[in-house]
Amino acid sequence: MPTLFIDADACPVTKEALSCARKLAIPCVIAGDSGHNLTRHVRRGDPQEPRKGFWVRTLVVAQGADAADFAIVCELEPGDVVVTQDFGLASMALGRGCEAIDPRGRVYDQRTIDALMLVRHATKQELRSKRRRGKPQVAKHQPFTDEDRERFTRTLVQLLKQAQDNPC
Repeated sequence: MPTLFIDADACPVTKEALSCARKLAIPCVIAGDSGHNLTRHVRRGDPQEPRKGFWVRTLVVAQGADAADFAIVCELEPGDVVVTQDFGLASMALGRGCEAIDPRGRVYDQRTIDALMLVRHATKQELRSKRRRGKPQVAKHQPFTDEDRERFTRTLVQLLKQAQDNPC
């Protein structure tokens, strides 16, 4: 049985991911740092102890860069599914035989993750050099839309069904 892991630090689709897990009876772990109230996503009647079918557990880690990512990686088993917008976590999940999806519904894969990691590295280096030269940092992100949310839900349901049908 696969488990759904949600990297809940700044995740706009935690509610949707949990809803998918409930409907498909998939266990779920919501991970984030201690600065987030992860339990707000858990319903009063949600089982919180591992059992057959759906249950949900919060995995609270200390605040710090990538703390939730590494906590998730330590628990992954082949066939699990990870919701994250972090390329590094997605890369580690793929390396462990898992699936990874971003909040806009894009599925990460082995063919493209190296290119994404390279772009991330180059972007961070550019930002560091601009900071040293005193230029302002401006991050340009597309607004998160209802279409993104719907695409995410559709794609996550497909991934979870595939994971159920093809356990590793």
